[in-house]
Amino acid sequence: QVQLVESGGGLVQAGGSLKLSCAASGLTFSNTPMNWFRQAPGQEREFVATISWSGGVTYYTDSVKGRFTISRDNAKNTVYLQMNSLKREDTAVYYCATECRGGGRCDYWGQGTQVTVSS
Repeated sequence: QVQLVESGGGLVQAGGSLKLSCAASGLTFSNTPMNWFRQAPGQEREFVATISWSGGVTYYTDSVKGRFTISRDNAKNTVYLQMNSLKREDTAVYYCATECRGGGRCDYWGQGTQVTVSS
């Protein structure tokens, strides 16, 4: 059984930082690209970042470039999202996911962790 469990969300003031974690089990983690998505209230789910199996190739949506960093520790089966210089528009539920094929369609999703950025 594949399980993805996010943690690290919370309430932070604008300009602050949070680091999200996603612990994976039940899959060959080191061979699997991992992704972060987010969904704000009343908005569609949005792709945030992806990381290759090696961790050497990453991609980000334009709105988070230069502020967010995705990384992974294959020995711990964990992917991270370091979020700096947070803005109010970053407020959303953040999900990790894998086995994705475009359009936000993924085979496996975590439960999500809430990130709220205050003014």
